[in-house]
Amino acid sequence: MTDKSANLVLGNKSVELAVKSGTIGPDVIDIGSLYKQTGAFTYDPGFTSTASCESKITYIDGEEGVLLHRGYPIEQLAEHGDFLETCYLLLYGELPTAAQKKDFDYRVTHHTMVHEQMTRFFTGFRRDAHPMAVMCGCVGALSAFYHDSTDITDPHQRMVASLRMIAKMPTIAAMAYKYHVGQPFVYPKNDLDYASNFLHMCFAVPCEEYKVNPVLARAMDRIFILHADHEQNASTSTVRLAGSSGANPFACIAAGIACLWGPAHGGANEAALNMLTEIGSVDRIPEYIARAKDKNDPFRLMGFGHRVYKNYDPRAKIMQKTTHEVLSELGHKDDPMLQVAMELERIALTDEYFVEKKLYPNIDFYSGITLKAMGFPTTMFTVLFALARTVGWIAQWAEMVEDPQQRIGRPRQLYTGAPKRDYVPVSKR
Repeated sequence: MTDKSANLVLGNKSVELAVKSGTIGPDVIDIGSLYKQTGAFTYDPGFTSTASCESKITYIDGEEGVLLHRGYPIEQLAEHGDFLETCYLLLYGELPTAAQKKDFDYRVTHHTMVHEQMTRFFTGFRRDAHPMAVMCGCVGALSAFYHDSTDITDPHQRMVASLRMIAKMPTIAAMAYKYHVGQPFVYPKNDLDYASNFLHMCFAVPCEEYKVNPVLARAMDRIFILHADHEQNASTSTVRLAGSSGANPFACIAAGIACLWGPAHGGANEAALNMLTEIGSVDRIPEYIARAKDKNDPFRLMGFGHRVYKNYDPRAKIMQKTTHEVLSELGHKDDPMLQVAMELERIALTDEYFVEKKLYPNIDFYSGITLKAMGFPTTMFTVLFALARTVGWIAQWAEMVEDPQQRIGRPRQLYTGAPKRDYVPVSKR
């Protein structure tokens, strides 16, 4: 907090508004009393200049390319920790001790199975159903199976629901994948770590033994870390808005999954991969670069630039290294798609047009290539994003529920429809 204030003059009326300061980041003007004092609202489409809440979880500095979880840089978490450690940090605010991590890992691991009746849910979908459609339905249905963790006023139930969601999301995601490709479900194994368990549930089959490649497991774990939380984005805001009504946590996460499904949000890595496939080879890049620069051409380079980052996305640097590790391990180092990606990256970082517009490669640019090399179809990309982001959604939801300032979300509008008019009987219209 600061003792600064802002003065707003509207017509002949002047009002003083408090200015609040966070730990780091820009100040915010508190307009909570604006309507009461002036009879006017603010207009901010997309809420891009509005702080919708107070949070201690994630901080982003888009100008400098900084992403912090509870104060820790994403680079350090991805390099030195694992996903469940990041989950603990997001949920509880501090990195776990060795004993706390062992206990947390155990509790998550022993919640990975889902109720056997849930398998019947999947058979209700067509075989060609999009896995995200399946995820929306099945995650929302969790509240029908786990009644003992839907009371949001009970801290213990909130904790149990949080653990269940983090633990069961990989199982549900793997089941969605198996159903999609027509293979039998594979149950979780308690002797595997989080990422290895997920890969085993996705790619093992009952007729032969499947050994998880440790390089791929580490890459998967890193992908989960990089997608774990990203402040008040569209899907997180959706989870908070749904939760502000008192909805149960499973319903709130299902709402977040539905929002994430949009191509402008979670589907961006699939779009980036489709673009690289369309370009096809390095010699065709100049043609597409020229099209990207042409204002009259509808073509856009996918995987470049970001709504928040006006610098190199810190997650993209880590993802680039992970991409090379995976492709080298699988023998895809000479993959033409990667060659196209690397040349596009070189151009984006040196060409005056891209540098001036700050169109740096983002995480979606690399993650699509990596997931494809690991064997996932493009329809699963957003599912994996939802799996990873679940912990961020849960942490943000829990913070909101415990916030004494929390009120049901109710944005205002600028009405531009017809003014009041009288009803005319149908015989006279």
